[in-house]
Amino acid sequence: MQSDRTRAGGIGQTAAQWAPYILSILRIVVALLFFEHGTSRLFGFPSPLPPPAFLSMYWFAGAIELVGGALLLLGICVRPVAFIMSGEMAFAYFVSHAPAGFFPILNRGDGAILYCFVFFYIAFAGGGPWSLGALWGKRT
Repeated sequence: MQSDRTRAGGIGQTAAQWAPYILSILRIVVALLFFEHGTSRLFGFPSPLPPPAFLSMYWFAGAIELVGGALLLLGICVRPVAFIMSGEMAFAYFVSHAPAGFFPILNRGDGAILYCFVFFYIAFAGGGPWSLGALWGKRT
């Protein structure tokens, strides 16, 4: 019969083996969600948002969401792209949400905060093994 310590070590070892692949899955899922924000903002799909004025702050936000989401999805230039998108979300929080109140649940900024810190983590952790950067043998 296995001891609790042996079983716990096995679970920890299994989790450690899967961690890089879970990082790739996190990157792909968050990139798809962010890409959707970009298509909604710039093209009105799937959410029919009115298109922003060309070269306005909202246009640049949509461009970062669209292009950054696509690059992150593919795993190309993951670290700089994720860092830029993290900054965009920090800026979005302080410009759009924080003025509406202190608490994120009340100012509806919790999504921006989550995106900011997930992208910040990815900027340091990289893209994981399921990325074009990893396939090409580059540090993503």
